[in-house]
Amino acid sequence: MDIAALVTWVLTAIGGFAMLGMWISRGGHRASSRSRLAPGLIFAHLGLAAGGLVLWIVYVLTDAAVIGWIALVVLVPVVVLGFTMLARWIPTYRSTRAAAPTGAGRGAAGAGEGPPERAFPVPVVGAHGVLAVVTVLLALLANLGVGS
Repeated sequence: MDIAALVTWVLTAIGGFAMLGMWISRGGHRASSRSRLAPGLIFAHLGLAAGGLVLWIVYVLTDAAVIGWIALVVLVPVVVLGFTMLARWIPTYRSTRAAAPTGAGRGAAGAGEGPPERAFPVPVVGAHGVLAVVTVLLALLANLGVGS
């Protein structure tokens, strides 16, 4: 279970880095940005998730149970921040879809308008969330000793 959790954690991080790159490349980190996602929110989510991943890697290498539990506890604020960002992203996605009722997609609303996170592909957002839930569950099961 611990290796499975590590794999899903890494895949989740890849999706997160892809969205971070899109957000930064569209100016989301700038004070003048129209982003609904505050830089502090995004970077706290990233920092805690990355710190938890490092702890999980140490746990996998050392099999020190306390480190595994600490890594899992670190995921609690990561999940809260993630759901906060999702709640802020959904209205952005809906407004983008409403601006293009003919199915023209994101381009119909204008390339330079709107918050930078409107460029996030729905499959990436969805996969990131599903993988995050699976990661938390696998980490919990690993810490409980299921499958070892």
